[in-house]
Amino acid sequence: MTAPTLTPITHDDFLQSVAALVDTLRADDWQAQLLVGVGRGGLVPAVFLSHATGLPMVSIDFSTPIPEFNAALIATLAKRTRDGERMVFVEDINDSGRTIAAIREQLGTEGADAANVRFAVMVDNTVSGQRIDYSWRRIDRTVTKDWFVFPWEAVGPHAAILDDAAEVPERIA
Repeated sequence: MTAPTLTPITHDDFLQSVAALVDTLRADDWQAQLLVGVGRGGLVPAVFLSHATGLPMVSIDFSTPIPEFNAALIATLAKRTRDGERMVFVEDINDSGRTIAAIREQLGTEGADAANVRFAVMVDNTVSGQRIDYSWRRIDRTVTKDWFVFPWEAVGPHAAILDDAAEVPERIA
């Protein structure tokens, strides 16, 4: 396999994405009451968005291989949506859509009110299997094959970045 094109999202890009998402969230008539950072990639953006908006934040983790890790929190969040609380789940990228689909499925299983759930990402792949509500940048994976390296990933070993990129080869091939 050919090495992927690694495209850094610089710290300045990241700050620009946060500012753009804050503006979009504030301009929407639908007002969130809670941010949910999705681990690992959505945690840093969610923290920044929480500080910038003043909204409280919780986190869930879909990067861990421990399936029951989020069960109680997902059930709690689903109940809160049924009680009328609006929440935005924050991820770094909507690429394949697998994580967002899994969150939606688990929330649905717990009876969440989907009208009170939205998703925000820094980078949205327009050909993903999942639609999101807020994004900073849009790409089409059939055209853009770059592997985006976010600032929090850039501190990791180069080999780990390449391993992450190779997880779903068709995204970058």
